[in-house]
Amino acid sequence: MVEVGLCASCTQSRTVKGKHSTYWVCRRSLTDPTFPQYPRLPVLQCRGYEPKKQPPA
Repeated sequence: MVEVGLCASCTQSRTVKGKHSTYWVCRRSLTDPTFPQYPRLPVLQCRGYEPKKQPPA
């Protein structure tokens, strides 16, 4: 699997599985046109990054 960077742990991202590929979609792009719908991977920095909450250990 290709490294996706921050998108893998961001609350604003989701995956869309195609026939041969998996795409990462930025849901922030729905309300802010400055965010790309399909960001170029790997994303190493993002002003809209929101980490997913980790379950308590």
